[in-house]
Amino acid sequence: MINYGFISRHIPKNKWVRMAVLLAVDIGIICLSAFLGLIVRFDLSWSAVSPEYKAVVLRYLPTYITGTLAVFLFRKMYDTVWSAAGVREALGIVATCSIAALLQAGGMMFLQFQVPRSYYLISFAVLCGGVMGVRLSYRICASLFSQRRRGRNGKRIMIVGAGVSGSVILREIHTSTYVDDTVVCFVDDDKNKLGKILNGVPIEGNRDEIPSLAQKYRVDEIYIAMPSATAQARKEIIEICRTTDCKVKTLPGIYQLLNDEVSVSKLREVQIEDLLGREPVQVDLDEIIGYVSGKTILVTGGGGSIGSELCRQIAGHNPKRLVIFDVYENNAYDIQQELKKSHPELDLVVLIGSVRNTHRMESVFSTYRPDIVYHAAAHKHVPLMEDSPCEAIKNNVFGTYKTAKAADKYGTKRFVLISTDKAVNPTNIMGASKRLCEMVIQMMDARSETDFVAVRFGNVLGSNGSVIPLFRKQIEAGGPVTVTHPDIIRYFMTIPEAVSLVLQAGAYAKGGEIFVLDMGKPVKILDLAENLIRLSGYEPYVDIPIEFTGLRPGEKLYEELLMGEEGLQDTPNKLIHIGKPIEFDKERLAEQLDTLYEVANHDENGKIREMVRELVPTYRPQM
Repeated sequence: MINYGFISRHIPKNKWVRMAVLLAVDIGIICLSAFLGLIVRFDLSWSAVSPEYKAVVLRYLPTYITGTLAVFLFRKMYDTVWSAAGVREALGIVATCSIAALLQAGGMMFLQFQVPRSYYLISFAVLCGGVMGVRLSYRICASLFSQRRRGRNGKRIMIVGAGVSGSVILREIHTSTYVDDTVVCFVDDDKNKLGKILNGVPIEGNRDEIPSLAQKYRVDEIYIAMPSATAQARKEIIEICRTTDCKVKTLPGIYQLLNDEVSVSKLREVQIEDLLGREPVQVDLDEIIGYVSGKTILVTGGGGSIGSELCRQIAGHNPKRLVIFDVYENNAYDIQQELKKSHPELDLVVLIGSVRNTHRMESVFSTYRPDIVYHAAAHKHVPLMEDSPCEAIKNNVFGTYKTAKAADKYGTKRFVLISTDKAVNPTNIMGASKRLCEMVIQMMDARSETDFVAVRFGNVLGSNGSVIPLFRKQIEAGGPVTVTHPDIIRYFMTIPEAVSLVLQAGAYAKGGEIFVLDMGKPVKILDLAENLIRLSGYEPYVDIPIEFTGLRPGEKLYEELLMGEEGLQDTPNKLIHIGKPIEFDKERLAEQLDTLYEVANHDENGKIREMVRELVPTYRPQM
C-alpha cells in the first residue's frame, strides 16, 4: 500500500528548496528528452543511432538545458502551486514546452546541426509528458492523501447548487491540505443535472430532497453555493435546511461577490438577514457621489448605529469635510478611530455636544457651514420614552427644530431627517415625537431655501438596542428569549440598506418629501426569535425557552409605513417611494411649538401628552 502520509510529509515545504528540486528534476527531464528523441527514432536502440547524431545532441545539450530553463523561469513554472493545478495549468505546461521545443529546433537549425526531423517532435513529447507528469503528481499525491485523511476525520458536506460556485467550492475542498471535509453529494433544482457526477460527487436531487439526502449520506454540514439566487429562493432553501440537524453555511449574494473570487473562505454562517426573503436595496452610486463629493457633510448622532454607517459610506464618497456630532463621547471616539484608519486622507472633525443646545448648534454651523446635514440624533426606545415623555420631546422635536433652524440660518443646501415607521398613526410618545419632527421639517421647507426632507423606514437589524442583539444575549445566557406577543410583526431592514435609502433620498431631495422604503413583507417577531435560536444551534422551546411578556407601554402589534392620506409617488429607485405630505397649518404649528417647548422644559408629563395629541391628530396613546 502506498504511504501517502509519508509522501505528503516529505514534499519539501521551503520555496527555494522546492524550486531547487524541481530545477534538478527538469534538467534530468530535458536530458532524457534530448536522448530519447534519438533512441525512439531508431527503434529504441542506442547502438543504431549514428555517431554524428550523438555528437550533435551532446554538443547542443548545454544550450538546450539553459534555453529551456530560461523559458520555464520566464513562464513562472516554479511559482505555480502545483498541488492545486488544473486544466489551465496543464495547458500552460504544453504552451511552455512548445516554446522550448521551437527554440531548440531554431537553435539547432541556426547552428546547422543535423538531426532527423522526427527528433524534434519526439523530444517535445517526452519533455511535455515528463514535466507535466512530475508537476501533476503534486496534485495527485495531495488529492489522494487528503481524500484518505478526510475519509477518517472530516465532516460530511452537502453542497446545494451544482453550478460554477459549487464546483469551485468542491475543488478547493478536494485540493486543500488544511480542510478535512468530504463532499458527499450535490443538490440542484436543474433537472438536466440530476443523476450526473460532478468531479466524482453525485448530483442526487432537488431542494425538496435535502432532508432525506442529509439522512441518507449522514451529512454534517450543508453549503449553499447559489450566490446568484434571489433572496426569496435562498430563504426557502435555508428554511428547508433548517429542518435537518445539519449546520448550514452560505455564500453571500452575487452583488457581494462581484469583486472577489468564490472560495470556501467566503462561506459564512447563515444570518438572520438571509431569512428576510427580500432583495437588498440598491442605490445609484453615481448620484450619491455627485452630490456628496466635494461637500462639507454634518452627521448628528454620528456615533450611533445609523449615524456611524452614514459616516462610513460618506467617507468613501470623497467629501470635502465630514463633521461628526454626537453627545456620547465613546461612540464618537469609536467611529473617529475607525475612519482615521480606513480613510487617513479624510478631513474629519469629531465634535461632542447636544442638539438640544441652541448655542452649541449655532457654533457648529457658523464654524463649519455644512452643505448637507444628516440628522440622526434622537431618542428611540419606546418604553423608556413612555416613562420620560418630556425628554422625548426635548431631544427629538426640539433637537430637530434647533438643528433645522441653524441649517436654514447658515445656508445648508439639504437637510435629511432620519424618521421611523413608528411616526405613522403613533401609539407611543416616541413615534408621536418623530411625526412632529417630520412636521417641523415640512414647516421649515416651506419657509427656507434649504431642501428639508425626511426618510422613513422600519426596524434596523443589529442596531443598538434592537431586538436581534437582545435575542443573541438571551440565547448566550441560555434563555429565556422574551417576545412581547406571539402575533407582533415588524418591518425589517439591514443597517447598510437603511443608510443606502438615506443617501439616495438626499440625491432625490427637492424639499418637503417623506421618503418611504418598500420593505417587502413584515416579519413576525416570534418567527425571528425561533429562527435565531435554530441558527445558534439550539431547538426552540426545548433547549431555549421562549416567554411572552405582553405588549409594552405604547407598543402596537404592527407598524405602518404610510398614513392613509399620504399616498405614494414613485422614484427612479423602484424600492423607494415618496409619501405625499399631509397638509397642516404651518404657522399655527410654529406658535404651538413655543408652548410645547415651555411645557417640556417644565417636565409636565401629563400635559405634554395632551399637547402632542393636539399637534398630532393621528396620535392615539394606549391607555
